[in-house]
Amino acid sequence: MSEQTRGAAHTVPSAAAAFPGATGVTVLDVYDWPAPDGLPGGSAHVHLASTEGYMVLTGAGRLQTLGGHGYAETPLRPGECLWFTPGTVHRLVNDGGLRLLVVMQNAGLPEHGDAVLTFPPHVLADPAAYARAASLPSRDADGDSGDEAIAAAARRRASLAVEGYLALREQVAAHGPDALDDFYAAALRLTGDRAADWRDRWRAGALAAAELTGEHLAEIGARAPGHLGLAGLWRIEPSDGPRAYGMCGRLTTYPAARAARVG
Repeated sequence: MSEQTRGAAHTVPSAAAAFPGATGVTVLDVYDWPAPDGLPGGSAHVHLASTEGYMVLTGAGRLQTLGGHGYAETPLRPGECLWFTPGTVHRLVNDGGLRLLVVMQNAGLPEHGDAVLTFPPHVLADPAAYARAASLPSRDADGDSGDEAIAAAARRRASLAVEGYLALREQVAAHGPDALDDFYAAALRLTGDRAADWRDRWRAGALAAAELTGEHLAEIGARAPGHLGLAGLWRIEPSDGPRAYGMCGRLTTYPAARAARVG
């Protein structure tokens, strides 16, 4: 098939090399650290612009959520799939060997601050204090040392987030979902300045992927085979080195920047 037949102006946008739909995929091994209420698991937090999906791979656990529905606890068993939309405060509880495949909408946004942890109000009210509580120390240049310090900081972060979450859950139980309004307001104060950056990332990722489908549909309607002749197979290798300490557990990530065409 010639380039002229394909359409000389037809190119493959960078979105074509991303995971389908410009989503992010991660394998998550949920922490088994006890929280202030004695339950093992990860940090409670909320996403402001991204829907998150879970496919349970192994183990057992629970997903605790706060939102317009009030409070809910959903069992997690192998083979189950569920997702929740922006504004859902969520906490994972690990009842034993809980491993998830996480699919995140709008890849790039969560990595740049879309997630806000449920720290106590006095921490949320102070951007510097929030940044200190949310940050983890960096690894040494060789990537091997410093793991204990990072794990300790991640554990402190999780405990502080659950501490704030438990107080928030009590408020929702007493006053209904409107009790979340102050937390949402604090989250927006912390992140509002990032909206322009997030918009740029959305345009380059999720919007570009959707527009690419629109181009394909236009070609199909015109009986033009353009994009079909550019079909390819892509692979994303997992990140090198030690698994990262995420909000909810140890992460095996598949960065879209590592995507390579293999066919």
